[in-house]
Amino acid sequence: MATLSHQIIAVTANNLRSVPQRWGISAVIVIGIAVTVAVLVSVLAMAAGFGKTLANTGRADRALVLRGGSQSELASTLSRDNALTIMDARGVRKGADGKSIASAEMVAIVSLKQKNTGTKANVTLRGVGPKAFELRPEIKITAGRMFRPAVRELIVGKSALAQFEGLELGGHLTFHQGEWNVVGIFETGGDSHESELMADAETVLSAYRRNLFQNVIVLLESPQSFDAFKDALTTNPTLSVDVKRETEYYAEQSKQLSKLLFFVAYIVGGIMAVGAVFGALNTMYSAVSSRSLEIATLRAIGFGALPVVVSVFVEAMLLALIGGVLGALAAWMFFNGNAVNTLGANFTQVVFQLTVTPALAVSGIVLACIIGLVGGLFPAIRAARLPIAAALRAA
Repeated sequence: MATLSHQIIAVTANNLRSVPQRWGISAVIVIGIAVTVAVLVSVLAMAAGFGKTLANTGRADRALVLRGGSQSELASTLSRDNALTIMDARGVRKGADGKSIASAEMVAIVSLKQKNTGTKANVTLRGVGPKAFELRPEIKITAGRMFRPAVRELIVGKSALAQFEGLELGGHLTFHQGEWNVVGIFETGGDSHESELMADAETVLSAYRRNLFQNVIVLLESPQSFDAFKDALTTNPTLSVDVKRETEYYAEQSKQLSKLLFFVAYIVGGIMAVGAVFGALNTMYSAVSSRSLEIATLRAIGFGALPVVVSVFVEAMLLALIGGVLGALAAWMFFNGNAVNTLGANFTQVVFQLTVTPALAVSGIVLACIIGLVGGLFPAIRAARLPIAAALRAA
């Protein structure tokens, strides 16, 4: 009599050789699991891409100042006197001209048509100060030129250009009863500012008939200067402000939507996974039923129950693994790098790319293996308990 290991190998190999004869029911498992994994990975890729975009927006040596208690730029206001006090605070780096490298900014919302749907969505118009591009050296003009102060000109982020109508170089936008000319296209290395329009802050304030800024961004002498800068502002009795590292601010802004996307991914993925488990159970039960005579014959000639159990498990796991790999591969091929847009903290559209990371692909394949494990458990037990005499008589 063959040893247990030889029995397991022989029965499993024979079982796998017969899989092509049951390709129809086997395909049910593979396709069901592949779709489940593709959906889960694609939604998680959306969360990963959004988080990555906002995480890239910021540097440790930049700080953002908002009015005390404000949760976002749009909810904040700062007077001109407060803005000057902030920019002159201890810890702010000075430029070659001896002036602080800082930008008092005004943030407004512009409604533009999306290219893919034709529906309107909110886009951020950021009015920036004269030191804004020394403050943010990552901003690179890729076409056209920089806007001029005191003129209704603006530059457009390349992500906004890809998603919204009317932002082409030389185009004209009409809002707040005025026409603005697009004079330049810029990129910032893939951060959220690429979803924005930028113009001179004083010109934007004048167009919107406002006199208050939303925030002040400063370049610190070093990342270690943050505490001194924050203390200088929070202990000043003339100010009521919140001071955050730029990286911290954008990480907070991404947290809520990222949590929602992860929640949706796992709820939808979980529901689909339950369906895939039932599909796998049904399919594997059918496979065991179609092999009942073969299994009974093997048991009758001396093969134990364990090799039969292992063979059913291996088949289920193999089909699940194939489905998982196909699903992860499909998510990477069809979704990775695709640009989408969603609401950011200011209720404006943030354009970002779906990011299918190796970790997400592995997570999807692990889910597939769990589905295969559960889906093969009860059919394997049924195969082991199959009455030998009854199965042979039925044949």
